[in-house]
Amino acid sequence: MGVLATIRDLVDYDRSVSERFERSMERRSWKEGTKNRETGHLSIAGTMVHILNVHEAWMVGVAQGRWEIFDDPRRRIGSMRSWKELRAYRDRVWSEIDRFVEGLTERKLSRRVRAPWMPGRYTLSDAFFQTSVEQAHHLGEIIGVYWQLNRRPPDMTWIENLRQSRKRR
Repeated sequence: MGVLATIRDLVDYDRSVSERFERSMERRSWKEGTKNRETGHLSIAGTMVHILNVHEAWMVGVAQGRWEIFDDPRRRIGSMRSWKELRAYRDRVWSEIDRFVEGLTERKLSRRVRAPWMPGRYTLSDAFFQTSVEQAHHLGEIIGVYWQLNRRPPDMTWIENLRQSRKRR
């Protein structure tokens, strides 16, 4: 399997596991989802918005040179007022990523990209892995909150989530 196929699996996995967490959270009120839990982005909803921000920043802003996204007030943590608004943001982010991934090639994955907030040299392929690892890190924060609340977190195993996303394809 080439890097491109791996990247496509990674994107499918990231979406699948993110959606599992979102569905699990939506079973609770928005008030509970936005309660300060002392995580890096304070609440479960705030952390989910940040995860989407990361995907959008790297895969839309950096990868596509669409810097105007950073001026959109709708992507700010605290700007959303319901699970419905979070879903709308999620749908917008993933549809932009889907369009981008459709046109990817192995050659494009080796293109150098630059994020103003991240020093060093890296490739577009690195950016995909960066977003995935960062998502896993922040989902770990949410998992910690779930355990503190005596709730079982959603499954985030690679095999199970990827199997589900492949069924949808």
